[in-house]
Amino acid sequence: MAQTADTSRTAVPGSAEDYGNRVTAGLDELIGLGPELTKDLLLTVVLVVVLWTVRRLVLAAVRRRTGDDVRQLYKWRKGTTYAATVVAVLALIRIWTGELGSIGTFLGLLTAGVAIALKDPLVDLAGWAFVLWRRPFSTGDRITIQDHTGDVIDQRVFQFTLLEVGTITGAGQSTGRIVHVPNGWVFSHSVTNHTGTFAYIWHEVPVVVTFESDWRAAKQILLAVAGECAEHLSEDAERTLRRAAREYFIFYSKLTPTVYTSVVGEGVQLTVRYLVAPRRVRGSEQDVWEAILDRFAARDDVDLAYPTTRLYRNDLEGKPGAGGPATDEG
Repeated sequence: MAQTADTSRTAVPGSAEDYGNRVTAGLDELIGLGPELTKDLLLTVVLVVVLWTVRRLVLAAVRRRTGDDVRQLYKWRKGTTYAATVVAVLALIRIWTGELGSIGTFLGLLTAGVAIALKDPLVDLAGWAFVLWRRPFSTGDRITIQDHTGDVIDQRVFQFTLLEVGTITGAGQSTGRIVHVPNGWVFSHSVTNHTGTFAYIWHEVPVVVTFESDWRAAKQILLAVAGECAEHLSEDAERTLRRAAREYFIFYSKLTPTVYTSVVGEGVQLTVRYLVAPRRVRGSEQDVWEAILDRFAARDDVDLAYPTTRLYRNDLEGKPGAGGPATDEG
């Protein structure tokens, strides 16, 4: 009859393994959970301490090299957190499931339960992976998702955070409110990136002058003002547009400011259109309007239009055949 081989082995006295066995035995006597469970708990604690220490050392080294570079420190802090999390999960699976052959069964059962109970967090996790892979936005970008517009100030596994900006009354300036958005929204809502590959937006300022004004002269004034306010953007805008064209099918035949003419109820509307950095919209519009007001005030043939009320009496002003005053011949 074949004899069963003895697979147990004795640790060499004084070795690290022997020391570990003695520590495990001592803890087992103290807490009474059994040698195997005590060993797994001890390894888990050691793993957490080692990962935490390594992460702190890495961040300290990065801080010494980068100084006060907040952006670099933020990226390294996030990167080391993700790396430590992945290593911890894999190591804990190895510690608590024993042989590698049982990991597949463990993961299968775990995945089935988690998929049912944690559908939304899983979608958020997939959204986080999508954001890291496709990079529709990154920290520091100004985006709009659903009804929320703001600057991305943090990205985490299950959500990203926006510093909200006012798009109506605030004219693109911070409201001071923080908005936490689930990562899964990138799959169900459109994302508008205002400061992405092409870092400028087209902004329009409508100016209405009266019908009696010299609208052609007013148009030349607006062209000059727009050229002065947007002149420093043209060269940089062309450079960023060429860079964006390598990634997306973006093409503009003209990047210089222009003024369009149309007619509204109060008068002739002249719409100034020019490129501006998204975070400069309010300040830029202020510069444009102050220049327009100064130059219109210096002219006698241009007036701004506004809604007015006129009293009309048909019996005094109307045509004779339409109920107006009778002529001498009548």
